[in-house]
Amino acid sequence: MEKFEALRQQFDSGRIDRREFIKRSTALGIAASVPGVLLSSTALATIPKKGGHMRIATAQGSATDSLDPILLTSGFSNFLFYTVHSQLTEVDVDGNIRPLLAESFEPTGDPAEWTLNIRKDVQFHNGKTVDSDDVVTSINRHRGKASRSAMKSFAEQIDTIKKEGNHRVIVKLKSPSVDFPVVLSASTFAILPTKDGEVMDFNSGAGGYMIESFEPGTSTKFKRNPNYYMTDRAFIDSAELLAIPDAAARQNALATGAVDVIGDVEPKTAELLGGQSGITVLDVTGTQHYTFPMRTDLAPFNSYDVRMALKLSIDREEVLRKVLRGHGTLGNDHPISPANRYHHGELPQRPYDPEKARWHLKKAGMEDLIVSLSASDGLYAGALETVALYSKHAKKSGITMEPNRVPDHGYWSDVWNNKPFCLAQW
Repeated sequence: MEKFEALRQQFDSGRIDRREFIKRSTALGIAASVPGVLLSSTALATIPKKGGHMRIATAQGSATDSLDPILLTSGFSNFLFYTVHSQLTEVDVDGNIRPLLAESFEPTGDPAEWTLNIRKDVQFHNGKTVDSDDVVTSINRHRGKASRSAMKSFAEQIDTIKKEGNHRVIVKLKSPSVDFPVVLSASTFAILPTKDGEVMDFNSGAGGYMIESFEPGTSTKFKRNPNYYMTDRAFIDSAELLAIPDAAARQNALATGAVDVIGDVEPKTAELLGGQSGITVLDVTGTQHYTFPMRTDLAPFNSYDVRMALKLSIDREEVLRKVLRGHGTLGNDHPISPANRYHHGELPQRPYDPEKARWHLKKAGMEDLIVSLSASDGLYAGALETVALYSKHAKKSGITMEPNRVPDHGYWSDVWNNKPFCLAQW
């Protein structure tokens, strides 16, 4: 049965189609000796219907959105990159890292060197076959001083990357990292068609859907890739991704049937929306987390005591209760959510402690600290309300926090990684 289980894993991951699965299992004598075993496969038992058109509305979108995967400018572009392109690896619904364009990945000795075996006979939308040159060139675009990649800091851990034949790539890291395959699953590490070390076409990927039209910050229309190499996804014939930053407008679009799916439902109206006929609200523990990134290379955030004072100056319980209406968990200043198998549920929660925050400010010599916190209404439902509550909480620590409301468009290109202190999500 071990051979059959390995065969079934290949089928479930899309590495072989249904016909090949049945052919090989029959050769193993499975169909005759184990009645009904094929029907017990999760993949066969839950094959969804194919066809149709889906309209999806997201809260984020920017006029600076681009088809170039290194330019991650909004949640809209993140969605776009995963839809049109393929990455070398992916994180599955159970939080496990799996091969995608890389048929397999394994360390060569210690995890400072990785061998990536690339799938054969996979085509980009423009007809070019994916090969090692595409992988090397696509990854190298994230490296170097001139790179504008959102994942530049992760790519810099690579010492060398070179091909070994048409479908094998060897990556040597500056230091061992068992998480390197996970990094390769990021949307921005999409593999692009290349020629002579240059990208041929940003419009073409190896993902489940092909772009029919693209309007930055507004919408993108897709059609299914007829040559897609995976069989366990991309069942819809066509789709449209719309950017509707306003929460009320987004929910109204769903209620009136203008769209089929929306994200970022306002917690305060979730129950009301779910009570309408034909609408289902899914409340799922995910890995998204809301953060307050600081430019620690700039004063006053280059001070450890200032950063600690700010961490101790927010009442997380009140934010969870009033902004998220209980639809969430306390993040405890780290990104490992309960959806992750490495979540440490017994770790003591950092409390709201204005008195201790004052102690840190005094130690830093900044007892009258004034900071500006930038945020956008379209960042997520309740973002500006979060900033207002944080400002109120920080007053008890002696911190004057000035809310800076900025436009939705251009947030990820103009604010995040640029403003000294802002609100973000990841």
